[in-house]
Parts: sequence; structure tokens; C-alpha cells
Amino acid sequence: MKIIVNGCGKIGSTILANLVAEGHDVTAIDTNPEVIQKLTNIYDVIGVCGNGADSDVLTEANAKNNDLIISTANSDEINMLCCFLAKRMGTKNTVARVRNPEYNDKSLAFLRQNLEISLIINPELMASHELFNALKLPSAYKIEPFSVRNFEIVEFKIKDDSVLDGLKIADLRNKFKSKFLICAVQRGEEAYIPLGNFVLRSGDKVGITGSVNEILHFFNELGIKRTAIKKVMILGASKTAVYLAKKLCQIGNSVTIIDKDRQKCEEISAELPKALVVNGDGSSQELLIEEGISNIDAVVSLTGLDELNILISSYASSKNVPKVITKINRQELIPLAEHWGLDTVVSPRKTISNIVVGYARALENSKDSSVETLYKLMDDKVEALEFTVKDGLDFLNVAFKELKLKENILIAGIIRDRKTIIPSGEDVLLSGDKVVILAANQRINNLSDIIR
Repeated sequence: MKIIVNGCGKIGSTILANLVAEGHDVTAIDTNPEVIQKLTNIYDVIGVCGNGADSDVLTEANAKNNDLIISTANSDEINMLCCFLAKRMGTKNTVARVRNPEYNDKSLAFLRQNLEISLIINPELMASHELFNALKLPSAYKIEPFSVRNFEIVEFKIKDDSVLDGLKIADLRNKFKSKFLICAVQRGEEAYIPLGNFVLRSGDKVGITGSVNEILHFFNELGIKRTAIKKVMILGASKTAVYLAKKLCQIGNSVTIIDKDRQKCEEISAELPKALVVNGDGSSQELLIEEGISNIDAVVSLTGLDELNILISSYASSKNVPKVITKINRQELIPLAEHWGLDTVVSPRKTISNIVVGYARALENSKDSSVETLYKLMDDKVEALEFTVKDGLDFLNVAFKELKLKENILIAGIIRDRKTIIPSGEDVLLSGDKVVILAANQRINNLSDIIR
């Protein structure tokens, strides 16, 4: 597809890189000529220097012949105006980044309808959802929920003393009563969609699918205790921190937010009366001890510096904080964090990029299916896609055991009438089903792509 990305800062450039990797024809717009020069040197994209809310700039970017524009400039209003103008000029679909919490759901719905914006994304709000999910199940490193909200993919690491060490995939159902499926394994730099004869080893990063209750039951069977999160310390008074703190306060958690910007602290304290807001340097060990880090259930590092987040998280781990979550946007720093034992890493850039890439694939809908959700797992080596099954699918009502799936493809779950089905060889797909497909080291656009 022909896609314009307006505003190529941290998030915009990440989205652009992933869209180029998907094979789309991308045009970059930014007011900074150095940014445009850098992007055109690195990627095979067209660069236009200027304001994306200027009709002349959009004309130069050929907006009238584009399939999609994604505006991620620093100003919410510029993003919405850019999308509005591009739509009027002929761009078929529009995505705007809107970050200001003052735009509530009602006002956003009004703006979407009247400005004809196809999708509005809020990186900080979406990152807070991801953080909240990670706190919900502390024993997991990562949780990816699907649209029905009762089906998840959970990533965790097999420890040295785990009963899973040395166990064949085929023997799991005999050993455990829970209804779940091990759908992906990462061992070192390699990722696998494991078959029945695959033997699990300690140190493997494993992805399992199932309903929320079944996954919890499986963790109980493994002897992994679900430690209730009651006291949470958040470092950095960002928009993400505010969104997360609101969610936590609503369910009765004790929340402490630490930031060295006094004005920010005063604003957040007024907005979050149930939270304790501390004006101070979150990298100070003395301050963290004074604020009771040794008695905290979870520490979430959300400062604007990846390196500082890693250092704070490492210190929290040394104080035996049960759950430590680190915000890291620079992909090259994630292996360093994991080497230091910081396994629960959240990247807002990556979260938004996955949503936009999934949306772009959804626009390429085929007659038989449409992409609803897309996640990248196992350090981006595995994709999990949720499709809605349509009447045109060639293998409707065909038992899975009769299908010849491509290698490294797995039908991981079916959601039918809001019920979760962990599929066996006897199961079939019906029109209207939602189905989760996992694919390692390949791109899937629609359900027909999974068959040889």
C-alpha cells in the first residue's frame, strides 16, 4: 500500500521502519530536514520536509493517491488536522496520534466522526494497558490479550527447577489438567512453533495460550504462586504513569509516584488524590529506601531515559522487589536489560507500531478473513494474529487434522460465542469465529496464507 507517515520522531520513525519492512510504499513528512535526510538515507522512502497540516506539503506527498496516512507529530491538533486534510484530498484511511488526557472518549468519538479519522491512537494510554496487564499476573513477563478479553498469550521463562525442564510437548496434557497450549518457544536466538516431540529446557522463553482462568490454573499447577500486587512504586511522572496510577487506584492499590519535576508533581497530586506523589530524584537510593522500596510489591520505571530505567530496575531487583517492570524504547538496550535479569520490558513505540502494522494489514482484507489484532512475540521472531473468519474461507468446516499447514504455523485458539477453544485435530473453523494464528519467521496477511 501507499502510506504517508507525518511526524517522524521516536514513534513515527519506528512505525515507518516497520511499514517499510512490511513492503509498503512509504512517504515520510517532517518539519526537520535532518530527520528527512536521515530517514531517506537509511530506508527506501520518499521524504518531504514540511508541516503535514499544510495542503501544499500533502500535495507534494501525493496524498490524493495514498491508501493511508499516519500522523504522529507532537501536536494532537496538527495530527487531527493533517488527517482531515489528507482525507479531503483523497487519502482513503487516516490514523492520528492523540495524547492529551483532556480528550475523553466522548469528545474523541465526536472528533473521529466529524473529522473522518479512521483510527485514533494514544501511545501512553495503550502502554498503561500493557503495564496493568503485566501487574495483573506478576509471574509472567508479558501478557497479550485479544479482542474477546478472555484469551491471552502469556510469556514466561522456564526456571532450572521447573517440572517443565526436559518435558516433551506431547506429554503436557497427561501431566497437567489445565487446558492450555504451548504455542511458541525461544531458545537463545532461535524461535520455534513447537511440535509434539519438542523437548522443553530450562532457560527457554515460552508462550502459552488459553483463557485467563486456565492459565492461572496452569501456573498454580507449576507451583508458581500468584503474589497479589498491592503496593506499586512508579518512577517518572509521565502521561503513562498517570494513566497507570488511575487504573491501580481504582482497584484499591497503594501507589507512590516519584519525579524530580516539582510542577509535574503538583499537577499530578491534584489529579490523583489517592496516590502519594513525591518530588525527588528516583535514581537516589536513599530516597527509594526512605519511600519504602523494600516493602513494595512492584516497581515500574517510566522515566524518559532508557538507561536510567534499567539502573533503577536493577536496584529494585537487588532489593528483592517481587515485580519489576522497565520501560525501554531503544531495541538495542533490551538484551542488556535481560542480561541483568530484567525480563519484563515494555516499549510504547513497539506497542503502537504493532497496532499500526496490524491496522495496515487489516486494510488489505481478503474475502475470507480480516486481521483484528497483531502482536510480535519472542523478540519479534514470532507473530500472533487474530482473524475474524468470513464466509469465503476455502476450508470452513474442515477438520484441522485434514489441513496441510505451512511449517512454523500454529492454530493457537478459537473464540466462538465468547467461549475459548484450545483446538485439537477434530476442531473446525466456522464463519464468524475469531481465530488466533502464530507464525514464526514469516508474514501472514490472511487465513489462506497458512495453507501450503
